Formats: sequence, C-alpha cells, structure tokens
Amino acid sequence: MTGEFERRHGFPPGTNEVRLASRDDQAAARTLAQAILIPADLVTFYDCIGDVTWADIGNGYFLDPASDVLLRLQDYGAVNLGADQKVHGLVIGSNGGGLSYAAGPDGSVHRTRTASLDEPELDKVADDLRQFLELLERSLTRFVVDGEPGSL
Repeated sequence: MTGEFERRHGFPPGTNEVRLASRDDQAAARTLAQAILIPADLVTFYDCIGDVTWADIGNGYFLDPASDVLLRLQDYGAVNLGADQKVHGLVIGSNGGGLSYAAGPDGSVHRTRTASLDEPELDKVADDLRQFLELLERSLTRFVVDGEPGSL
C-alpha cells in the first residue's frame, strides 16, 4: 500500500490520524471555553478529539489541538468573520494549502479565501461543526475512491 501511494502521488505517505484528547487537551479546551464565546459542539469535540491530521488528503486537512487554538487566540486574537467586524471566530485548522478554517460563536465554520488572517475574506462552508466534519469525511471518502480531495 505504501509503495502504491508513493507511486500514485510522488511522495511517501505522511501522518493521517484522528488523535484522542489527552487530559492536557481537555484542560486547554476548558481554558479556551472560558476565554471566549465558543460553540458548545466545539468544546465537546475538543473534550474527545485532540486533533485531526490528514496530511495525505490533497494538500491536507488539519484540525488543530485546543492548545494551539488557545495560543493563537492569545497571540493574535480572534479573527473577524463578518464584513462589519462585529462577529469574531477562532481559527481551528487549515486545508494544508494555506487556507484556514474558523469557527464562529454560532457554530458556523468559515474558510479564508487567501492565506492571510490580517484582514481575511471568508466564506461560510458549514452551518455547524457537525456539518463541517461530515464534509471532511466526504472529502476523505472521495480521496480514497478516486484520488480527488474535494474543494473543502
């Protein structure tokens, strides 16, 4: 299987895993929940899942650990999700191609149009975390079936 992957894609397989949350991950999620208004489903997610790394699906799909989300929040603040800059969200991951995913306080998930988070333009890609995770799953399934990662 490893040889087939490398032949097909031109590089060896990388890390592809959904890591269960450790006690440290859970503590970071609780701290994050106290620091800013975040959707309850994101807190629940981080209570169970430490992070998601699918390095080999297209450019990759990554959902960062709560500790990284918290550190980014402390260092750079929340990202503006709306044109009026009144709605703020948390950057929770990326697509490995430079675009970031941000979760809004209402649970919606947005993707940046460019790699910059300074004055990001974002598109809503999912109404809530569950829908976003379902889209990720579809991308994984599509990649396994035909080698195309989708457009998420």
